Amino acid sequence: MENVFIVHYGEIGLKGKNRSFFEKQLVQNMRGSLQDTGYTEIRRIYGRILVTLRPEADVEAIRERLGKVMGIAHFELACATEQNMDAIKAAALDWIQGKTFQTLKVDTKRANKNFPLTSPEINAEVGAHLLKNTGARADMHNPELLCTIEIVENAAYIYTEKNQGAGGLPVGVSGKVLVMLSGGIDSPVAAWRMMKRGVKAIYVHFYSYPYTDKSSLEKVRELVRVLATWNYDGRVYLVPFADIQKEIVTKTPAPFRVLLYRRMMVRIAQRIAATVKAEALVTGESLGQVASQTLGNIRAIEDVATMPILRPLIGDDKAEIMDRAQRIGTFEISTLPHQDCCSLFVPDHPATNASIEAVRAAEANLEVDALVEKALEGVEREVVEA
Repeated sequence: MENVFIVHYGEIGLKGKNRSFFEKQLVQNMRGSLQDTGYTEIRRIYGRILVTLRPEADVEAIRERLGKVMGIAHFELACATEQNMDAIKAAALDWIQGKTFQTLKVDTKRANKNFPLTSPEINAEVGAHLLKNTGARADMHNPELLCTIEIVENAAYIYTEKNQGAGGLPVGVSGKVLVMLSGGIDSPVAAWRMMKRGVKAIYVHFYSYPYTDKSSLEKVRELVRVLATWNYDGRVYLVPFADIQKEIVTKTPAPFRVLLYRRMMVRIAQRIAATVKAEALVTGESLGQVASQTLGNIRAIEDVATMPILRPLIGDDKAEIMDRAQRIGTFEISTLPHQDCCSLFVPDHPATNASIEAVRAAEANLEVDALVEKALEGVEREVVEA
């Protein structure tokens, strides 16, 4: 017998002729995530992926990391044994030793239809063996211990505990996006939501130092570090934005300032996206959450976009976003105090439903192209390790 993790996927199984592509990307991501944990091999078997372990493998580290691999529906620590009933019964009894229970059930999934016994026959024979040797009672509806047997290809796998995976699609199968990361609660969650749909995220952050402190820069680095455990990429582009804001403050009407900030950010982000071959921008906007996120204002900002702007949180309320931030590990970092660049020179009465025509007219006083080029000259690229 040997110990393995048996990994199950969900949505990938519906991909038809493209399924192999998704499986290979998932295996590649698992290999990257499980470095230095003591596994010996990761390979695809029928409808599953198998992680074989050395005796000295760090099982808890592997369990934790598999839980952060997008595309995994659930996974189990199991023992692998020969495909004969004597071996299966012996392995099942050995596997449940030390566990506390008074009722049990055996559930078999027989992917290898050449195995001579049916699933109900395996359940009955193994169940009788376990009941005889443990003194437990059978309970088909609400057992304290569920012993699962999977008959796959040339082996049998036995386990009793299921670990929930992240679900979704493997990172890397859906292209690349540039996430506009603010340092607040919302944008890291938006990034995570997009990763779950299989995209690789790269980040851009706009800062207003020296008119604000450097806390937002440090927060963004820490957020990228956390997100990189899901994303396998920690590239972030840091854009100096204070000079653009000063121009907007001195040359445009106060109610439109935040909208003009964001229009400039979109223009600059698009240029960076082109250099990294990202196919869309991602923001943490949620409809109606703040003045700049009304439908009218979102439309006014998107007026300058030449590529898609994805808003995965657009229909979520703040409580939902905060709950997700806590679950993925970004909430505590995001709630540390910092000075966001969009909070600099904010008017007392910002426009809440600006027309595109009014915003364009306000922007006419700016040398837009020159400001964009100047900002791009000051961009710094950093790579943050997970």
